[in-house]
Amino acid sequence: MSDIHVERADKVLVLSFARPSKKNAITDAMYATLADELEAAETDPDVRVVLIRAEGDAFTAGNDLADFAAVNAGNGSSVRNVERFLRALTAATRPIVAAVQGIAVGVGTTLLLHCDYVLLGDAAVLTTPFVNLALVPEAASSLLLPLRIGHARAFSMFVLGERVTADTAVAWGLGNRVVPTASLDDEAMTAARRIAAQPLGAVTATKKLMRDVSAMAARIEVEGVQFRERLKSAEAREAFVAFAERRKPVFT
Repeated sequence: MSDIHVERADKVLVLSFARPSKKNAITDAMYATLADELEAAETDPDVRVVLIRAEGDAFTAGNDLADFAAVNAGNGSSVRNVERFLRALTAATRPIVAAVQGIAVGVGTTLLLHCDYVLLGDAAVLTTPFVNLALVPEAASSLLLPLRIGHARAFSMFVLGERVTADTAVAWGLGNRVVPTASLDDEAMTAARRIAAQPLGAVTATKKLMRDVSAMAARIEVEGVQFRERLKSAEAREAFVAFAERRKPVFT
């Protein structure tokens, strides 16, 4: 069974992280499925809205660090599907709704910057601890997050890995509403159906007007170069080993 569940209902494409035993940590294979589905949705007349959700008590713990460690050790693939996913996410013309429960780490938070309607469960926590892992932000978040919440707050999230609660996230403009976790899926599907009932041409035109896709794509390319360099660094190796050994890393 795939770790991304794909369903279609009422003109809504539902993409679910389905690896709850690993806090929905995202593997390269999962990124491939996500990219495939987002790309296909662009020409599918039966898809008017994409809903991204998760099973279990976490939205996602972010990238699977085993994949990162493999790249650092020289054993990872040179073609990483995360890059396809980020390009598809940035270029998506279909509205994207997100339903976030529990932790949303790294890309679990940065992907929300590309979503158009974000619902947060009342226990949701957002965090972007890239520097903790000796890495840099991705998904054009080095551009989008400071624009959304200001440089000072974005710096604290990126460099110190500071956690942001659901209520704070909405207050900062990172989400639309906080809802009880028990009703999160129902609320998200209701929102997705409401958007799907709107005139598709007007909705997609409005989304295009609101997003500078070329600027985001250019930033993703710049981030990607830095990210790949950092991923192979000695600092990153220490971060991954320390994580596996459940100790604090020592950066010298």
